[in-house]
Amino acid sequence: MLKQRIITALWLAPLVLLGLFWLDGGAFALFTAVIVLLASWEWVNLAGLEAQRQRLLGAAGMALLMLLLWFSGAVHSAWPLWLGALGWLANLYWIIHYPDKGAQWQASSRRLAMGLWVLLPCWVGFVALRDSGAVWLLFVLLLVWCADTGAYFAGRAFGRRKLAPRVSPGKSWEGVAGGLVATTLLALVFVFWQSLGLGLGLALLVITWLVTLISVLGDLLESMLKRHRGIKDSSALLPGHGGVLDRIDSLTAAVPWFALLGGWL
Repeated sequence: MLKQRIITALWLAPLVLLGLFWLDGGAFALFTAVIVLLASWEWVNLAGLEAQRQRLLGAAGMALLMLLLWFSGAVHSAWPLWLGALGWLANLYWIIHYPDKGAQWQASSRRLAMGLWVLLPCWVGFVALRDSGAVWLLFVLLLVWCADTGAYFAGRAFGRRKLAPRVSPGKSWEGVAGGLVATTLLALVFVFWQSLGLGLGLALLVITWLVTLISVLGDLLESMLKRHRGIKDSSALLPGHGGVLDRIDSLTAAVPWFALLGGWL
């Protein structure tokens, strides 16, 4: 498994980095749309629709909505990001109350609707961040990586109090604290690198803390859906790594929120 993970990472990482930082405009939007459409194909399965035809139809529906957002210009508007923000508040409520409030979202149609406010705003957020300059796209990607890495090592070393034991037993509050420490250091590096000054620097720190906490919800939401479906990975598209959703779950929450809050900088 380790060998397969390394092989996949060796070809996948350069491809993703080139697409995210070398492309721009319509080419970048298309590249990130492909990633989100693959995640949509997986999401249909998380919604309980296993047939290949149903999964392809779900991805096709998402593609149609993306085209509508692109050609209407709504992809450059803030309202899809606000839609995602409100949706993540609902997701937070369901995560906190899992499994007691499961009846509110467990119907396949409702899980499909959930996918709309998770995946579409993520795509819009990617486009917004790339339009604002590659530096902030780089920041949010590093933020999620630092949050995950800090949480992993802090959780392993100090983890005692469970964060959401009914959703993801392996996560702890100590891990969250470790993630916050790591992303705080990252934000300080960017404050000095971008010469933001005291006011904007403090704003970036506050936004970083908020988005770090929100990114945890992305991971927990997918864990909740997979637990309900009784599956380990969202798919087997990435050998050794699971599916696309398994790799971008934290980003689905972090990207739209940072695009929304970071715009104030």
